[in-house]
Amino acid sequence: MTHTHQYELMVILSPEIDERLVAPNLDKFLKVITNDGGTIDNVDIWGRRRLAYEIQKKTEGVYAVVNFTATSAATAELDRQLKLNETIMRTKVLRAEEAFAMIASEKERADAKAARKAAAPAKAGSAAKASAPAKAAAPAKAAAVAKADAPAETAEPAKA
Repeated sequence: MTHTHQYELMVILSPEIDERLVAPNLDKFLKVITNDGGTIDNVDIWGRRRLAYEIQKKTEGVYAVVNFTATSAATAELDRQLKLNETIMRTKVLRAEEAFAMIASEKERADAKAARKAAAPAKAGSAAKASAPAKAAAPAKAAAVAKADAPAETAEPAKA
Protein backbone atom coordinates (compact mmCIF):
# COMPACT_ATOMS: atom_id res chain seq x y z
CA MET A 1 0.00 0.00 0.00
CA THR A 2 1.36 3.41 -0.92
CA HIS A 3 0.94 6.35 1.39
CA THR A 4 0.27 9.84 0.17
CA HIS A 5 1.66 12.88 1.90
CA GLN A 6 1.22 16.61 1.58
CA TYR A 7 4.15 18.38 -0.07
CA GLU A 8 5.15 21.92 -0.83
CA LEU A 9 7.26 22.58 -3.92
CA MET A 10 9.07 25.86 -4.52
CA VAL A 11 10.40 26.45 -8.01
CA ILE A 12 12.56 29.29 -9.31
CA LEU A 13 12.26 29.63 -13.06
CA SER A 14 14.51 31.54 -15.42
CA PRO A 15 13.65 35.25 -15.71
CA GLU A 16 13.55 34.92 -19.53
CA ILE A 17 10.22 33.08 -19.21
CA ASP A 18 7.14 35.26 -19.62
CA GLU A 19 5.19 35.23 -16.35
CA ARG A 20 2.00 34.30 -18.23
CA LEU A 21 3.67 31.07 -19.37
CA VAL A 22 4.70 29.92 -15.88
CA ALA A 23 1.43 28.15 -15.02
CA PRO A 24 1.19 26.21 -18.32
CA ASN A 25 4.88 25.33 -17.99
CA LEU A 26 4.36 23.96 -14.48
CA ASP A 27 1.20 22.08 -15.49
CA LYS A 28 3.26 19.94 -17.85
CA PHE A 29 5.36 18.77 -14.93
CA LEU A 30 2.48 18.47 -12.47
CA LYS A 31 0.85 15.84 -14.71
CA VAL A 32 3.31 13.39 -13.12
CA ILE A 33 1.44 13.90 -9.85
CA THR A 34 -2.09 13.70 -11.26
CA ASN A 35 -1.29 10.67 -13.43
CA ASP A 36 -0.08 8.83 -10.33
CA GLY A 37 -3.32 9.57 -8.45
CA GLY A 38 -2.12 12.61 -6.54
CA THR A 39 -3.86 15.98 -6.32
CA ILE A 40 -2.68 19.53 -6.89
CA ASP A 41 -4.04 21.59 -4.00
CA ASN A 42 -2.73 25.06 -4.83
CA VAL A 43 -0.49 26.77 -7.38
CA ASP A 44 0.73 30.19 -6.23
CA ILE A 45 2.86 32.16 -8.67
CA TRP A 46 4.80 34.84 -6.80
CA GLY A 47 6.22 36.42 -9.93
CA ARG A 48 9.61 37.93 -10.65
CA ARG A 49 11.81 38.45 -7.57
CA ARG A 50 15.42 39.42 -6.94
CA LEU A 51 17.60 36.49 -5.90
CA ALA A 52 19.68 36.63 -2.73
CA TYR A 53 22.69 35.50 -4.77
CA GLU A 54 23.36 34.81 -8.43
CA ILE A 55 22.20 31.50 -9.84
CA GLN A 56 23.53 30.65 -13.31
CA LYS A 57 24.72 34.29 -13.60
CA LYS A 58 21.16 35.58 -13.14
CA THR A 59 20.07 37.99 -10.42
CA GLU A 60 16.29 37.51 -10.81
CA GLY A 61 13.94 34.58 -11.08
CA VAL A 62 10.24 33.79 -11.33
CA TYR A 63 9.04 32.11 -8.13
CA ALA A 64 6.19 29.63 -7.89
CA VAL A 65 4.92 27.57 -4.93
CA VAL A 66 2.84 24.43 -5.43
CA ASN A 67 1.04 22.52 -2.68
CA PHE A 68 0.13 18.97 -3.61
CA THR A 69 -0.67 15.53 -2.20
CA ALA A 70 1.13 12.55 -3.73
CA THR A 71 3.19 9.44 -3.10
CA SER A 72 6.88 9.76 -2.41
CA ALA A 73 7.72 8.00 -5.70
CA ALA A 74 5.67 10.48 -7.74
CA THR A 75 7.27 13.37 -5.85
CA ALA A 76 10.77 12.05 -6.55
CA GLU A 77 9.94 11.69 -10.25
CA LEU A 78 8.53 15.24 -10.37
CA ASP A 79 11.69 16.62 -8.75
CA ARG A 80 13.87 14.64 -11.17
CA GLN A 81 12.01 15.98 -14.21
CA LEU A 82 12.11 19.56 -12.92
CA LYS A 83 15.88 19.37 -12.43
CA LEU A 84 16.37 18.17 -16.00
CA ASN A 85 14.63 21.22 -17.47
CA GLU A 86 16.91 24.15 -18.36
CA THR A 87 14.29 26.82 -17.58
CA ILE A 88 14.08 25.65 -13.95
CA MET A 89 16.89 27.26 -11.93
CA ARG A 90 16.15 25.75 -8.48
CA THR A 91 13.63 23.43 -6.84
CA LYS A 92 12.89 22.57 -3.24
CA VAL A 93 10.37 19.94 -2.15
CA LEU A 94 9.28 19.81 1.49
CA ARG A 95 6.86 17.48 3.21
CA ALA A 96 4.19 19.86 4.47
CA GLU A 97 3.68 17.91 7.72
CA GLU A 98 7.34 18.47 8.61
CA ALA A 99 7.09 22.15 7.69
CA PHE A 100 3.97 22.56 9.84
CA ALA A 101 5.70 20.79 12.76
CA MET A 102 8.77 23.00 12.33
CA ILE A 103 6.63 26.16 12.33
CA ALA A 104 4.72 24.96 15.41
CA SER A 105 7.93 24.20 17.34
CA GLU A 106 9.40 27.59 16.36
CA LYS A 107 6.24 29.33 17.58
CA GLU A 108 6.37 27.36 20.82
CA ARG A 109 10.02 28.38 21.33
CA ALA A 110 9.19 32.04 20.60
CA ASP A 111 6.26 31.95 23.05
CA ALA A 112 8.51 30.47 25.77
CA LYS A 113 11.10 33.20 25.12
CA ALA A 114 8.40 35.90 25.34
CA ALA A 115 7.17 34.40 28.63
CA ARG A 116 10.72 34.47 30.03
CA LYS A 117 11.17 38.05 28.85
CA ALA A 118 7.86 39.10 30.45
CA ALA A 119 8.90 37.46 33.73
CA ALA A 120 12.33 39.15 33.70
CA PRO A 121 11.06 42.76 34.27
CA ALA A 122 9.09 41.60 37.32
CA LYS A 123 12.30 40.22 38.84
CA ALA A 124 14.27 43.29 37.73
CA GLY A 125 11.72 45.59 39.42
CA SER A 126 12.49 44.16 42.87
CA ALA A 127 16.24 44.16 42.14
CA ALA A 128 16.10 47.77 40.88
CA LYS A 129 15.49 49.12 44.39
CA ALA A 130 18.56 47.33 45.71
CA SER A 131 20.80 48.57 42.89
CA ALA A 132 19.70 52.24 43.01
CA PRO A 133 22.98 53.46 44.63
CA ALA A 134 24.99 51.63 41.96
CA LYS A 135 22.98 53.33 39.20
CA ALA A 136 23.63 56.75 40.72
CA ALA A 137 27.38 56.10 40.60
CA ALA A 138 27.23 55.05 36.93
CA PRO A 139 27.10 58.62 35.41
CA ALA A 140 30.13 59.70 37.46
CA LYS A 141 32.02 56.63 36.27
CA ALA A 142 31.06 57.29 32.65
CA ALA A 143 32.27 60.90 32.90
CA ALA A 144 35.61 59.76 34.36
CA VAL A 145 36.06 57.21 31.53
CA ALA A 146 35.14 59.82 28.90
CA LYS A 147 37.65 62.25 30.40
CA ALA A 148 40.39 59.62 30.38
CA ASP A 149 39.67 58.70 26.71
CA ALA A 150 39.53 62.32 25.48
CA PRO A 151 42.67 63.97 24.01
CA ALA A 152 44.52 66.27 26.46
CA GLU A 153 43.90 69.51 24.48
CA THR A 154 40.14 69.14 24.20
CA ALA A 155 39.44 67.65 27.60
CA GLU A 156 36.77 69.60 29.41
CA PRO A 157 36.23 69.31 33.14
CA ALA A 158 33.48 66.90 34.03
CA LYS A 159 30.37 68.64 35.34
CA ALA A 160 28.83 67.08 38.39
